[in-house]
Amino acid sequence: MIELRDVVKSYGAVTALAGVTVRVEPGELVAIVGPSGSGKSTMLHLAGTLDRPTSGSVRVAGHEVSALSDRGLSALRAQRIGFVFQQFHLAPGVTVRDNVADGLLYTGVARRERRARAAEALDGVGLGHRLTHRPHELSGGERQRVAIARAVAGRPSLLLADEPTGNLDTASGAEVMRLLRALHDDGTTVVIITHDRELAAGLPRTIAMRDGRVAA
Repeated sequence: MIELRDVVKSYGAVTALAGVTVRVEPGELVAIVGPSGSGKSTMLHLAGTLDRPTSGSVRVAGHEVSALSDRGLSALRAQRIGFVFQQFHLAPGVTVRDNVADGLLYTGVARRERRARAAEALDGVGLGHRLTHRPHELSGGERQRVAIARAVAGRPSLLLADEPTGNLDTASGAEVMRLLRALHDDGTTVVIITHDRELAAGLPRTIAMRDGRVAA
């Protein structure tokens, strides 16, 4: 599903990744763990086609990222990749259902179908009774569940989660992890970026990053 080969990513004089080679197979549940500045979030941006490498090869779902146009990358993200971020990124004045439906804007799905899929995804994360609420009316854990619903409404084969429990209390974080594990059980490839080594230790595979390199 993801293959990085000898990948270097530099921002001016700063090297965020220094020759990384790693593979994630379809259907895996993987943690990428490391301290701040280790390069783990840069790996997520490259795996999610949000950025391009300075050198080396990045392949996602069989596609060589460097060979795709910006339009091609947008299509790949819309059709194959879902994102969950620590900060939720929900539109404040928009209902929960439309926040999720708007995540499907670039898939070519008609508005009615988008809203139907949004309701289905929200029901799947236990928020089917909250369709008309606004984000400010929800707890942090509920907002993160909305973000997960938005990520999976397009039925992606790859889900990338960047510190998905970072802003949550213990109980809410456990519920989010339960949902991510359930998605994995249904066949989705799930990659979780985290600095929480205890969380990472509970997953089937861990990739440890340090100073822009794979440490273990």
